[in-house]
Amino acid sequence: MAGPEHTGTVDGPSVPTASLAPAVPLDAIGAGAYIVDEQGFIVAVNAHAEQILGRTAAELIGHDAHDLLHRGPQGQPLPRTQCAMRQAFHAGRTAQGEEDYFAHADGTVLRISWLITPYDVGDHHGGTLVVFHAPDESHVAEPQPEPKAQHLSELARLALLAETTTRLTSTLDVDEALRRLVSLVLPRLADWVVVDLITERDEVWRTVVVHADGETLTHREDLQGPMPPVPEESQMPLSRALRGVASNLAGPQTYQGAPDSGIAVEQRRLFDVTGMHSAAIAPIRSTRAVLGALTLGRGENPAAFTPADLPLIEDIARRAGLALDNARLYQRQRKVAETMQNHLLPQMPSLSGLEMTVRYLPAPDASQVGGDWYDAFPLADASTALAIGDVAGHDLEAAAGMAQVRNMLRAYAWSQHEPPSRIVERLDEAIQHITDVTMATTIFARVEPADDGDWQLSWTNAGHPPPLLISRDGLAHYLTDGHGILLGTQTGTRRPDATAQLPPGSTLVLYTDGLIEAPRRTLDEGLDRLRQHAAALAHRPLASFTDQLLRRVRPSGNDDDVAVLAVRVPTG
Repeated sequence: MAGPEHTGTVDGPSVPTASLAPAVPLDAIGAGAYIVDEQGFIVAVNAHAEQILGRTAAELIGHDAHDLLHRGPQGQPLPRTQCAMRQAFHAGRTAQGEEDYFAHADGTVLRISWLITPYDVGDHHGGTLVVFHAPDESHVAEPQPEPKAQHLSELARLALLAETTTRLTSTLDVDEALRRLVSLVLPRLADWVVVDLITERDEVWRTVVVHADGETLTHREDLQGPMPPVPEESQMPLSRALRGVASNLAGPQTYQGAPDSGIAVEQRRLFDVTGMHSAAIAPIRSTRAVLGALTLGRGENPAAFTPADLPLIEDIARRAGLALDNARLYQRQRKVAETMQNHLLPQMPSLSGLEMTVRYLPAPDASQVGGDWYDAFPLADASTALAIGDVAGHDLEAAAGMAQVRNMLRAYAWSQHEPPSRIVERLDEAIQHITDVTMATTIFARVEPADDGDWQLSWTNAGHPPPLLISRDGLAHYLTDGHGILLGTQTGTRRPDATAQLPPGSTLVLYTDGLIEAPRRTLDEGLDRLRQHAAALAHRPLASFTDQLLRRVRPSGNDDDVAVLAVRVPTG
């Protein structure tokens, strides 16, 4: 199944033999199964496949699956243009075949049936899952009339469960997990899918109602919303599922009698509006609690659900429960951490004559806190202190270290009437002895009116990206003086000071490295990009200037938090 650029063979594969870890153990699949990477080389295999093929995992992993296994009926090599499995692999779609041939290790040919589907192997690696089995030809049953209820084959069922696991567990966003769940079951298993979730306050919310017309999905928001409470004694199917009691089948007739609860009234309305004639309802559970219920319904599909369908739907609901629970825990952690960060970062003071705005954007894939920080406060001599910095890390420890550094800097700046360099020297000595901070950067500056009526900036830079000064005419340049080593190096060297005039109407931008750093891009490229856009936005009001600067300059693939402090001096 490899692309034309790879020519790995049985005798000498052209790729490393180290395998990628699949998102779900392949041995949980009750048939032969292996995973190939984006080039078609085998990266994982289960014990069933080893047994069927007569080869060990070491003899399979790292080889081109097509060259090693795919054969014609007489055992002859199969041209790639005639291989249906290879065509499905390159198209990136799910497909199956009932009669093809694999090479056994002893030289014989195995007649197999197979199913192939895209598969996420983790760590942002795309792959393809192949599930197959080799039936005993002496026991091949005669073709039977198609049953009225169209059940999935065991092979398709196993592939669906594997796909459900890998797709649902690869996101930590509740809404995205629900979208993936819908796409997995519609229209493959049903015409309708309904998800009722129990909120953290034990309220039921009908979160998803989606109808499939062929491949077109329609979200019925008119049927979504809050639901009545779950009755403790009700034996109706949805009530039992929401209590985690059992899965059940249901139909319009189930809710035609006198309702025993408000939920029963809503269920009758659901069947009346959707036209579903058959439904299967299963609890959505995590390891800790019941999270809700999954309902699959059929309207246009004439085949009714039967008890034989329930185990598959229960398996899907159970996997959905684990994914939703993980996503909820993650989002709860993010919310707590975000609240903590907001309390740690200060509110900006009202300053006479100076306009100021700040922005903080947390790292998107971390726990919503980090070591980036900013500060601004008036000093006793009527000047204004500005600071920005970055403590290494993106976790609660980094946030705690950030708070320590910021508070110590405030104390030294207020109590010691000294140049910025000396304040930062005191800070550097202190954090080495009374904090757990190992490494940090900062800029500490003072802004004050000059004798000629303009404003003057004095600062020292401890290993931080340089401040950017933009005139009201759009001339932008970096203030590269006053630069010294970062905090925590314990070198004891003296730090430099620098001064600069701030022209009327000019804008000073202090920022952290998350604004300019990106993979596969040099620091100079990031600095040039920031300067170019800051100059173009110089005429904007300060709040708009800062928002647009973040939107334009912050790298799209940024995985770091970003802090920006922008100060504009009066025009005169």
